[in-house]
Amino acid sequence: MPLNKSSTDLRNNYNDISTFCHESREPVFITKNGRGDLAVMSIETYEALSGKLELYRLLDEGRAAIKAGKKRPLKDVMKDIKQGIANGKLSGLRI
Repeated sequence: MPLNKSSTDLRNNYNDISTFCHESREPVFITKNGRGDLAVMSIETYEALSGKLELYRLLDEGRAAIKAGKKRPLKDVMKDIKQGIANGKLSGLRI
């Protein structure tokens, strides 16, 4: 569960808030004048969140491609992947 702290708390207790973010892997919501202003989180938590968002974007892209009829047989995709691995590169594959 995210923790709520004031901007003054952030300034005065940075190390405690940093420790909380790293140990709990949860954000801390920072308030300013009693209203939500910022969300603070560890870099690891941010990167995990960003990774999830990228995965969701790619899944949506795949669903849209399927809906548009852009499909390939699995055996063709696997052949291209194996060839890419054998050649030492996977970028630019049409999956």
